[in-house]
Amino acid sequence: MIPYFFQIVSILGAVSYWAAALLLVMVSLCCAAFALRFPRRPLVYASAGALAVALAVLSIPGPSAPPLVHVLLGIASLALAIVGGGPAAQLILALASRGSVAAGAHGGIVVPDREDTPQFGGTHEVLRGGTTIGFLERLAIAGSVMAGFPTALAIIIAIKGVGRFTELDAPEARERFIIGTLVSFSWACACAGITLLASR
Repeated sequence: MIPYFFQIVSILGAVSYWAAALLLVMVSLCCAAFALRFPRRPLVYASAGALAVALAVLSIPGPSAPPLVHVLLGIASLALAIVGGGPAAQLILALASRGSVAAGAHGGIVVPDREDTPQFGGTHEVLRGGTTIGFLERLAIAGSVMAGFPTALAIIIAIKGVGRFTELDAPEARERFIIGTLVSFSWACACAGITLLASR
């Protein structure tokens, strides 16, 4: 009788462990999705907090993940990497710039024209299309890490750097590019870490 009791307790413990991990990732994903549609700082904080707790839970040695749970965590983590990085980057950029940079009409920022251009004295928009690039960037980062090919990160960084090189003349653009890239990369790697920890 006693061995059966311990076996039941062990099964319940395993179910609780993986249910908690999956629930935390799903809560983080839902908060991130709402923050993407309705930008609110508390939603971003809640998403980041749930992600941090999920990483903490999974860092504790536990039972092996059932195949279905592993697949669900992988899908949810990849979705969270893609969706959640945008609101997180926007929040950090807003905290860093404190409203000192004007937003452009196409998702970029407005900076003064350089002195050596005919339009000197005016303004132009740089870093356009950041949202779409961010989605693709985090998909590539998280996918590469999950697939066990982290060296691809260097290629992704190089592609992004070369593609944005001509827009980084203004200090505001350089600062925004560096901060946004680091936040986006960190978020994607943290989400990929969910899958890596689950597959131990």
